[in-house]
Amino acid sequence: MSRTPIPKRLKEARDRVGLSQTELGVAAGMDPSGASPRMNQYERDRHVPDFQTVKRIAAVLGYPVPYFYAEDDDLAEILLHLGKMDDDARSTVLADLRKSACRG
Repeated sequence: MSRTPIPKRLKEARDRVGLSQTELGVAAGMDPSGASPRMNQYERDRHVPDFQTVKRIAAVLGYPVPYFYAEDDDLAEILLHLGKMDDDARSTVLADLRKSACRG
């Protein structure tokens, strides 16, 4: 069992965007000669990237950082969609969530 949800989320995001491990690693600032092995170790849960590395990877992929830490698949998808919304749309969703939580 994985120590974190990062390996699963990282592979899903990388595949969706269509980048190779090398392309993603290099774009995130890793040395080209070690980018693929390093990304492979992250995706295989051999090593866990530190927070700053996750931030760089997220920026390259266009994904919100919290997506990579979400253990639940539905929550990960919600975070992904929220991260792609503009501020006004996010504010509307947040207001709706607050109203819904008050009723529950």
